[in-house]
Amino acid sequence: MVWHHLTTSFCCSNIEKARSTDPVARRALADEIRDACINVGFFYVKNHDIPEDVISSAVAAAKRFFALPTEAKAALDIHKSPNFKGYTALLGENTNPENRGDLHEGFDLGWEAFTGESRADDGVMTGENVWPDNLPGFREAVLNYYHAAVRLGKSLFPLFALALDLPENFFEDKITKPAAIMRLLYYPPQTGDVDDRIEGIGAHTDYECFTILWQDQVQALQVLNNNGKWIDAVPIPGTLVVNLGDQFARWTNDVFKSTVHRAVNRSAVERYSIPLFFGTDYDVKLEALPSCVSEDCPPKYEVVTAGEYVKSRLEATYAHSKAEI
Repeated sequence: MVWHHLTTSFCCSNIEKARSTDPVARRALADEIRDACINVGFFYVKNHDIPEDVISSAVAAAKRFFALPTEAKAALDIHKSPNFKGYTALLGENTNPENRGDLHEGFDLGWEAFTGESRADDGVMTGENVWPDNLPGFREAVLNYYHAAVRLGKSLFPLFALALDLPENFFEDKITKPAAIMRLLYYPPQTGDVDDRIEGIGAHTDYECFTILWQDQVQALQVLNNNGKWIDAVPIPGTLVVNLGDQFARWTNDVFKSTVHRAVNRSAVERYSIPLFFGTDYDVKLEALPSCVSEDCPPKYEVVTAGEYVKSRLEATYAHSKAEI
């Protein structure tokens, strides 16, 4: 376990303790996570139990996909999907309304069984994934990583519950159909004359409870700290980054931070990352927890379902490029 001052760096938690049979060990880990959630909203995890070959296969699959001809990728354009699955072209997304677009390509997918079944009861987010033709092994490699990351995500919820002084099983009935969206992301190098209104991905918060991020060794991810300064979330081999999103902020009435972050690739080399955005079941209402409200701190947000919230944020993110399709 390593702990750094939060204005310059982030904690690195040994997530192996989440599987401990010792409640004291789990409580100690939850306390460390609580500190990170309240103060910065970002932390690293090690010993996360996702095999390296599963990660490397997914990364290799992503590189093969983004190397396809433009027309092959465009056939899977995300605007053709009712539930925001498929391909996002360069500048097709704009997470920061003050910017002119995000300099990355993406491929989005949601829950799908290895046998091919999707879910028919995800409310406003119901819909199937789309997959490229003539790319053998792509779907299998991507889904292998997806399901491994979902298992890791489910194992984190008891720790977040403990961190909120709730029973460890508090979230169990709220993640029976995990609303996990995963993205494969490719960031080309941003060289030459730099337009400050075009970044790899603009400043934003994530929409779900938390994000599990694999990133390569190219530095790009930055977090806005409490002093208004951008801090590098430096890649650490063998770790994943976990950052909190809006659903937890709404649930906890901002006790847990949904931290503003961005990715700026000024390295002159390509960058790849794989975030998995883990939310509750789409029909769960995002209502402030009783322990997080008081007369002095009343609920800050209107009550909406997780699905309604995620879809509204995605619609806003892609609105600027929808008219081009």
